[in-house]
Amino acid sequence: MLTLTTAQARALHLAAQGLLQPPDPSATPASLLACISRMALLQIDTIHVVARSPYLVLFSRLGQYPPHWLDEALAAGTLFETWAHEACFAPIDDLLLHRSFNRQARQHWGLNSARQTQTQQRTQMDSLLAHIRQNGAVKSSDFERKDDQASAWWGWKDEKRWLEALFAYGELMVARRERFQRVYDLAERVAPQLTRAPVTELPADAVHQQFIERSVAALGISQARWIHDYFRMKPRLSDADLNAMVERGTLLRVAVQGWQAPGYVHASQAGILRQAAADALLATHTTVLSPFDPVVWDRERASALFDFDYRLECYTPEPKRVYGYFVLPILCCGQLIGRLDAKAHRAQGIFEVKSVFVQPGMTWDESQIQAVAHAIGQCALWHGTPKVQLSRTQPAKLAAPLRRALRNWKMENTST
Repeated sequence: MLTLTTAQARALHLAAQGLLQPPDPSATPASLLACISRMALLQIDTIHVVARSPYLVLFSRLGQYPPHWLDEALAAGTLFETWAHEACFAPIDDLLLHRSFNRQARQHWGLNSARQTQTQQRTQMDSLLAHIRQNGAVKSSDFERKDDQASAWWGWKDEKRWLEALFAYGELMVARRERFQRVYDLAERVAPQLTRAPVTELPADAVHQQFIERSVAALGISQARWIHDYFRMKPRLSDADLNAMVERGTLLRVAVQGWQAPGYVHASQAGILRQAAADALLATHTTVLSPFDPVVWDRERASALFDFDYRLECYTPEPKRVYGYFVLPILCCGQLIGRLDAKAHRAQGIFEVKSVFVQPGMTWDESQIQAVAHAIGQCALWHGTPKVQLSRTQPAKLAAPLRRALRNWKMENTST
């Protein structure tokens, strides 16, 4: 087996994810679609302390792109929404794969809830479906609550539950989003290709195989035990489960120094595997990552590849938080070197960096300080909050040089 160092494996992973080198400044809507196709999934989350996660994941790879490109891609039907890793955008070419897997094999709370709702309230769901068929697309907010309860996810009104159940079953799809609210319509109106010819669901084994391949290709390199999480398949895979794919040449088995288990690379990535082994993949990109970025959404994988223990703390009670509410990992030239807790105050044009934490055991050199200041400045500018306010750093001695680097970046890149 070919043997890689951990640094080479990281470079291969980042190349596959589109995070190895700085983005092309001439990005287009087609670049956005190519980016999502490379990842195979773009996870959706509604927290917007900074940008909502799907937009931020794309910023890390595309730079200063207009966020409305994502909205327009969904409305144009080149993307669709589905349950996958969680709620995700996916390329429309994968629609049949996801519909087949969701109906046959996926085990997920959203689908389980839909099954329960259908069992208990199918008559009401059919009435809502008929309403949409006659009157057109709807939002959950089109329906008033009939009680005084709050509208948190555990207290959904009936129509919201029915809409989500119909969406999970594939009878409704998300036609577009308005102020990030889902607009639901009949699946055949959102995706007319479903009615143009008889659509046969793919066999469960074939779908499982396709998702394994897409997972490994998107990750660049993966241990067998990490593959299932990308599309939230069950059960967890073992090396023995992949033997047939290795024998067929679909997957390449490699060794990584320090790993107790082999890694797997998709045959389509053989070229960048050779580059990685020859130290020809140069990591030069510095950016902040969303907490829901594929690079960090598997805690074990991030630890093995980057020696970075990451946990999203927004669901942790404040007194128990170590780093902050919505902490963004900092990627710098192939390494995760720290994290920052930020908040975008859009009305005031302020990008507040509450804290910057250097990865334990590291000391940033001047080039890293400059690179991080550039990444923070670019992120702030993209948010429309060009005034960066840095409160504290850990270690504290980093604050002065980082503030100086931020001031220099502002003088060079903004007129305010």
